[in-house]
Amino acid sequence: MHRLIDETTWPRKPYFDHYYHSVKCTYSVCIDIDITELLQKAKAASYKLYPCMLYIIARAVNKQPELRTNYDAEGRLGIWDIVDPGYTIFHDDDKTFSTLWTTYDEDFSRFHSSYLEDNRVYGSVKGFFPQGIEPPLNSFPVSCIPWLDFTGFNLNIYDDARYLSPIFTIGKYSQKEGKTVIPISCQLHHALVDGYHAGLLFEEIKSLAGKPQEWLMPST
Repeated sequence: MHRLIDETTWPRKPYFDHYYHSVKCTYSVCIDIDITELLQKAKAASYKLYPCMLYIIARAVNKQPELRTNYDAEGRLGIWDIVDPGYTIFHDDDKTFSTLWTTYDEDFSRFHSSYLEDNRVYGSVKGFFPQGIEPPLNSFPVSCIPWLDFTGFNLNIYDDARYLSPIFTIGKYSQKEGKTVIPISCQLHHALVDGYHAGLLFEEIKSLAGKPQEWLMPST
């Protein structure tokens, strides 16, 4: 469901107008996430890391209405009740990629089952959008560059700064100071998300990655 925003009473209105119309502004944040415990628990339960990271990111995004704010098909600004992760998969044979999306569920086991089914049906289908249509409006993109351990990542979208969804990029995990860390970059629109909100987002991602026992159950 998409709940419309009454812009006449919306406290964010002057900030949105400034950064969306006057001083068009997006920014990126990149930090290392400690996944030492997560990687151990995931391997022990026979889960791959990628769906675990997709779940963590989606859960953190869904916690904040600012990150779920976007336009509907009629161009009306509002807040989606739930947003789903769209994500890239790599085709090793021809080095191309495709974009899938999986319906978000706060229950990891159900989300993981949906992820496996989407990949079973569409994972080997070539093309930009194997599911037949572009990801729904209540979705946000996640990509993974497992070959690159980056310290910063910046996207340049030439759409006159109209794209509002957060965009995540996951890098290659590595060992640093006795920990396993993975870089995550997020491109954010300042019209909706200030540094405060970005801080909450990454603190939630770090918390979920650091306490996998609270949500990750053994696979069956």
